[in-house]
Amino acid sequence: MSEENIMGGKVKELYKTLCQSEWNATITGILVGFLSVLIMAWWRPWGAVGAIRNWGDWMMYGLTNLTGSSAGIFSYYEEAPRSVLIDSGSVIGVCFIIGAFISACLGKDFALRIPPYREMVKAVLAGLFMGIGATLAGGCNIGGFYNAIGNLAANGFTMWIGLVAGVILGLKLLYMEMEYITWGDGGSATIELPTPLIYLLGVIATAGLIWWSYTYAGNSEDGYMVSLSGVILIAAALGYAMQRGRWCMVQGFREPHMTGNSTLAKSVALSILIVAIGAAVLKYSVPMRAEGIAVLDPANYVRGTFGWGGIVGGFIFGLGAMLAGGCGTGTLWRVGEGQVKLMLVVPFFAISNSIMTAWFRDKNFEQDGVLGSYVYLPDVMGYGGTLLFIAAIMGIWYLVVTWNEDTNKLILPM
Repeated sequence: MSEENIMGGKVKELYKTLCQSEWNATITGILVGFLSVLIMAWWRPWGAVGAIRNWGDWMMYGLTNLTGSSAGIFSYYEEAPRSVLIDSGSVIGVCFIIGAFISACLGKDFALRIPPYREMVKAVLAGLFMGIGATLAGGCNIGGFYNAIGNLAANGFTMWIGLVAGVILGLKLLYMEMEYITWGDGGSATIELPTPLIYLLGVIATAGLIWWSYTYAGNSEDGYMVSLSGVILIAAALGYAMQRGRWCMVQGFREPHMTGNSTLAKSVALSILIVAIGAAVLKYSVPMRAEGIAVLDPANYVRGTFGWGGIVGGFIFGLGAMLAGGCGTGTLWRVGEGQVKLMLVVPFFAISNSIMTAWFRDKNFEQDGVLGSYVYLPDVMGYGGTLLFIAAIMGIWYLVVTWNEDTNKLILPM
């Protein structure tokens, strides 16, 4: 075999590994943790609900102008929100979807998949539940759980409790649906695009992302825009990695109780620990830093929901995620690969979260301690103690799910 043929084979093998094969869950979790720390070091932690809420604010702003109403909750929408291409949360969400879209195109996974009628109804309910739950908990599964714990905030643990309970109830309802409900099974369809067109769309999306980032980076007079240039690429990398690894946190909560499989649960636990270590390094006030200021604001993702708000919000969000078939980020990367059900989830998630957030802010529920307390764990047990505590909890989770994998003690019977 000639050297050219050998090299060609190696190129194809590399392409298959990076763009077509499903990535190992553990490797994906490590990569997601690394990228989460990287985006924090670049500027700020990432999330999903900030983007979705911005889109909901725009929907409500348009509705307010259309109806001419300015009374009650509509008064919050009299001024236009920040542009979806300027707001940092929205930019993260848009680029996350684009990254997932690129992965789906290059891996030939992209197709418009239309669900049965019943799944469309569930999508509406799921979006409403997820929007309400994310408001109560102070974030979705990323901002309220993953990045909350990763950013050393106690409220992440209260949402975790609610998430598990909500997923378990959602699983029981799924079993009941499978046994008793037959309505709405029809209507599903898959619209596939020609393979050359899918590849072309992936290449165009990649070139567009690079151009977008380069354009913002060239705006040297606006530091905010320059910062967004890096966020564009890192958020897209997160979307790409999660789609390639089929990495969805709700599966980490569901599978131990459905099949006993603990692969995603162990991956999420490891990923959270990586983020927590990175956040501690970035948030710790090393004296040698200029004026004693930490690189990353310790208040990031520390919300006043360490209490009933986090638990109830997590429960409602977890139930919604089960109805949707994906968590906050799982919803977005599935949108990127053409899942129409999840495309339907997003607007209802966006509007419900926008309205609930506007109401909560108007009443100062979180600031007044109605939902719970603000607890930054290093203020209670120091940075070392906090990391040991998080490591211990993640270790316990790892042991429980692996024990269950062998014993099936936590599996819910159908």
